[in-house]
Amino acid sequence: MQIIPRHLEPALREAARHFPVVTLTGPRQSGKTTLVRATFPNHAYVSLELPDERAFAREDPRGFLARFAGPVILDEIQRVPELLSYIQAAVDADTGARGRFILTGSHNLLLREKVSQSLAGRTAVLHLLPLSLTELWRHPPLDPERLGEPPQAGPPPHADSPWPVLHAGFYPAIHDRQVPAPLWLAAYRETYLERDVRQLVQVGDLEAFDRFLRLAAGRNGQLLNLSSLAADCGITQPTARRWLGVLEASYLVVRVPAYRSSRRKRLVKAPRLYFLDTGLLCHLLRIETPQALEQRAERGAVFEAFVVSELHKAYLHAGRASTLHHWRDIQGHEVDLILETSRGPLAVEIKSGATVAADFFRGLRRWRQTLGEPSAPAALVYGGTERYFREQVAVHPWHDL
Repeated sequence: MQIIPRHLEPALREAARHFPVVTLTGPRQSGKTTLVRATFPNHAYVSLELPDERAFAREDPRGFLARFAGPVILDEIQRVPELLSYIQAAVDADTGARGRFILTGSHNLLLREKVSQSLAGRTAVLHLLPLSLTELWRHPPLDPERLGEPPQAGPPPHADSPWPVLHAGFYPAIHDRQVPAPLWLAAYRETYLERDVRQLVQVGDLEAFDRFLRLAAGRNGQLLNLSSLAADCGITQPTARRWLGVLEASYLVVRVPAYRSSRRKRLVKAPRLYFLDTGLLCHLLRIETPQALEQRAERGAVFEAFVVSELHKAYLHAGRASTLHHWRDIQGHEVDLILETSRGPLAVEIKSGATVAADFFRGLRRWRQTLGEPSAPAALVYGGTERYFREQVAVHPWHDL
């Protein structure tokens, strides 16, 4: 098995130098355990997925923690959230400790409330998503803020076409262990429904939730309309809102909020919904091969999810908060992404076509006109292979991400 280095490692080490507790969250099978064990090889390690360890931690939390004279990794801490109060007491009794507890967890909602209650001010919280393209290809990490600059020559791509890469997706097991993507993703979805969904929320009908999951995949890249999604699934709007929260808590989807400015009143305010792994998205859309993906009507939405996900990962894997927004006015003019950067907003348009056409720049022109800044920073990411500057827009091929 080949272990792929992760770009979050420096931020993880830095956090452990300053905080007594570091909490690493992310979806199941994103590589959290592999990363923390490689980063902290001298820490003791316990998985709370093991029934005997879990029972010990619940029945005698003080005795469980007293086993560890030095620093320890506690894997899947959401399985015993009551342990966090005892960890708080331990770090408060040893105020000089740094990196004493490394916690991992797969469910954002279950951890967020407990961590904020018990470990506020005592823990750094970092997020690990599946592999980024730069991690997969062993390239330097992407800096989203540089997308608007004139493109520079980069490392050679490992693939000429995006479709095989996007169809396989980015979960480490598919690449580390060379597991066929369709086989692995089918098993992942089944495990997600049977374990994670039941743990996160009381769902009596898993078939209904699975249908909701597939219908949400069909709305990838669209403005979120919970009423329509609920009606198509045959559930109430509050249930749809709760189930969407489950997808977010398990890091399957992200909502990209609308860009807002006090100067720009007439804007659409609804967020857009994106799946964070294109392989899982293709599986849910029943796209069986890369060739089918290239021909399907959904290819543009899948490509858009790829770009959104890569930029989202670039922020999170650098230990930073994601700053992604979308922009759309009430006349229907839109730009796929607006990034908040140190130099101001950066507009990013996304097109899956391999050849750049003049109308690819239409939304960016309207954005600049609305701002009143004809040279406002802007970038275009497309499905081709060349990079250049056109209409004062940085044109990037897909593999620059």
